[in-house]
Amino acid sequence: MQLPKRLIVAGLAAAAALAARRSLTPAYDLRGKSVLVTGGSRGLGLALAEECARRGARLTLMARTQSELERAEQRLREQGAEVQIVCGDVAQEADLARAVAQSVAAWGRLDAVINNAGIIQTGPVQDMTEEDWRTIMEVNAFAPLRLMALALPQLRRHQGRFLLVASIGGKVAVPHLGPYSMSKYAAVGLGAALRSELARDGVSVTTVCPGLMQTGSPRNALVKGDHEREYAFFATLDNLPLVSMDAQAAARRMVDAMVRGEAEVMVGLPAVALRYAAALAPELVADLMRLSNNFLPAPTGDTRAVRGFEAESDLTRNNPLKRAAEQRWGQNH
Repeated sequence: MQLPKRLIVAGLAAAAALAARRSLTPAYDLRGKSVLVTGGSRGLGLALAEECARRGARLTLMARTQSELERAEQRLREQGAEVQIVCGDVAQEADLARAVAQSVAAWGRLDAVINNAGIIQTGPVQDMTEEDWRTIMEVNAFAPLRLMALALPQLRRHQGRFLLVASIGGKVAVPHLGPYSMSKYAAVGLGAALRSELARDGVSVTTVCPGLMQTGSPRNALVKGDHEREYAFFATLDNLPLVSMDAQAAARRMVDAMVRGEAEVMVGLPAVALRYAAALAPELVADLMRLSNNFLPAPTGDTRAVRGFEAESDLTRNNPLKRAAEQRWGQNH
């Protein structure tokens, strides 16, 4: 059944009007605004904090490790940022509540929240336990839901912003990232639901789906199965110049999306290409994912998880791009 031409023209006109309205809407000014960044002590979170600081925001960083928070705080203060730190776990609602309360106590308000904290697990699905899937859902999907609920009174009061960092893994399921993809698919759906329902409260929700970024994050990822081979594959891909994106550039694009009030943004050319390929040719992409799995390590039956830095080999230890990313974004402590 073909749609009437008038309906098609009306739809296109409405889309053009919405696009024009969005382009004419002034960007959200971060100068003097209070911004809470979870997972802000290293990696992408630290890059996002630096980008917000460059735009004049006053920062509250939340992460689990006090020493890493203190290093990040010192680094940001040396750049002239106004910043405070809160040590806590995003999987604990009381810690999230404390971070929101301390943001308001320190700066008098809370204007924007960047939900960046997350965990990555890599390995064959056969080597994952049900607990692995539940744990990553708590951190990557339920934590941002709880954080929004706690921050909403402040965000509503100040016509605030909520930036939800998801992943291209929330659009295309990549082999050996099963639990991670499930949690990020949930995060993408959460972001879309929150955006549509909170708009009438004046709260803008933006979901960003980056591809691989040079943040040094594989060092702290949870690795299962054939630990050394899994980690070598993951860490190498994460630092290939044509495949992965510079963390600072990625952070700039994400904060741009937040201040413009964009709905959903793919960050990095590979992420954009994969997103549209999956939309236009889902069977082809599914076949490519199936074929790529043949080149990955086979399941071992070992459900023990190690951190990436515990699975170092000569291949990863001597990778200069990987070392540089870890050093730059505080992942090597």
